[in-house]
Amino acid sequence: MSKRGHIIKEVDLGSIAEELELEPGDIVLSIDGHELEDIFDYEYYVNSESILMLVRKKNGEEWELEIENQYEEIGLTFENGLMSDYRTCRNKCIFCFIDQMPPGMRDTLYFKDDDSRLSFLQGNYVTLTNMSDHDIERIIKFKLAPINISVHTTNPELRCEMLHNRFAGKSLEKIRQLYEAQIPMNGQIVLCKGINDGNELERTIKDLSGYIPYMESVSVVPAGMSKYRDGLHPLEAVKKEDAIRVLETVEKWQKKLYQEHGSHFIHASDEFYILAERTLPEEERYDGYIQLENGVGMVRLMEEEVKNFMEKMTGDEKEEEISVATGKLAAPYLNKYAEMIQKKFPGRKIHVYPIKNVFFGEHITVAGLITGQDLMTQLKGQSLGKRLLLPECMFRSGEEVFLDDLTRQDIQNALHVQVDIVKSSGQDFVKAVLGQVEKNETSYEGYELKEIYYE
Repeated sequence: MSKRGHIIKEVDLGSIAEELELEPGDIVLSIDGHELEDIFDYEYYVNSESILMLVRKKNGEEWELEIENQYEEIGLTFENGLMSDYRTCRNKCIFCFIDQMPPGMRDTLYFKDDDSRLSFLQGNYVTLTNMSDHDIERIIKFKLAPINISVHTTNPELRCEMLHNRFAGKSLEKIRQLYEAQIPMNGQIVLCKGINDGNELERTIKDLSGYIPYMESVSVVPAGMSKYRDGLHPLEAVKKEDAIRVLETVEKWQKKLYQEHGSHFIHASDEFYILAERTLPEEERYDGYIQLENGVGMVRLMEEEVKNFMEKMTGDEKEEEISVATGKLAAPYLNKYAEMIQKKFPGRKIHVYPIKNVFFGEHITVAGLITGQDLMTQLKGQSLGKRLLLPECMFRSGEEVFLDDLTRQDIQNALHVQVDIVKSSGQDFVKAVLGQVEKNETSYEGYELKEIYYE
């Protein structure tokens, strides 16, 4: 038996593990005689009435602990949250945003993951190309769900071309295995103009709809294109007429599938509606916002949240001038919400500034890819008022750092204004504008740049 094991980082106060005198630095070697491949093995075997855990203490002693935990967590956190090395991507997708990053940025921004385990832990989308039969068997055994799959096309030959991986077509068979095992899935199609649109998009939607109900939803998002594409596969930006055609296809299938299954199933991201200058779908058509993290329904949801929260509020006469900066995509909508707030709170003066993405290029219009230097350059000399509101997605998760390593403090110093980081909901936006955010409400989730197609 391998004695490598997994190093304990923290022991929860008052936990079973603390009662057993386990400590940071101790190493869990096995549970019930099973070595632990990763966090899923650990959680599977701990979920029991009792377990037999083999631990190597820091002094080298090995303890065999009989634990009556009655299906409860025992209170351990490990040095590696996954309890395993991350699996890197084997593909070289023609639309990969990480390949479009400029040189000289921090190393973590160039890491490509394609780890199916992160699909369950963080909601990442994976291509299935580096998943073995053993991986599929574990997903079925542990009943892990949902798994989020970057499909892009169900044409095997085209998928091999798009992912630059000769196994990419064959890996589509794993969707069938997951379907037969009744494992819930969500799909993603990164749309590349002239490649997987048109008839290919029709084919992909048709094929994936055959996996309903276990394929619960599929999103269509446009490929993100930075200005750093020299030497990469030539791609064209999606224009208004292209977006209209995509929406016609999506909405046709939505009607058909809703009649047949009671689910709209296929969803276009907000960017397609904005590019097409079309009205966003009504709330009911988003099926509970199942694809929200892919930019599907974010604008509609925020608008509904702003309206609902504003209806409960009573206006006041307080006067304050503030500013909001965001990407060009969201700016018209935030301006609309600002006007709604000012109507009820006439003493507020709100400036909304759309930031052009000079760093990555004009085709990048989302807030999550705006850098600190673009903010400083474009907001210098503008009327910013007492506070500048920035969305949480501009910052690295859990930190106050932009993609270019500038910080919140750097922006405050350069622009001589207080910077408030705003969480993503409509209610949070209204409260931030009105200065009603409590200290315990300021934690936030920022960007996680792995393979960003759309944000």
